[in-house]
Amino acid sequence: MGIFDKFKGKAEGLKEKATDLVNEHGDKVGEGLDKAGDFVDEKTGGKYGDKIDTGVEKAKEGLDNLDGQNDDIPDKPNQSA
Repeated sequence: MGIFDKFKGKAEGLKEKATDLVNEHGDKVGEGLDKAGDFVDEKTGGKYGDKIDTGVEKAKEGLDNLDGQNDDIPDKPNQSA
């Protein structure tokens, strides 16, 4: 077994753990991503708000689709300005 085979095995194990985490706590993962995006948006003065929102949504989609389904992370509720 080569070093890349070991690395691949470790990566698959991490993916399984991430999938389990998102399946069990998708709402909290989504909230955490939203809070992180809001924090960065605040620190940049809203200058990159659209790009930050896009990044947060892409991260949610990627994590939510780990198990092949799009059912674990709820959408961010609409906020009135």
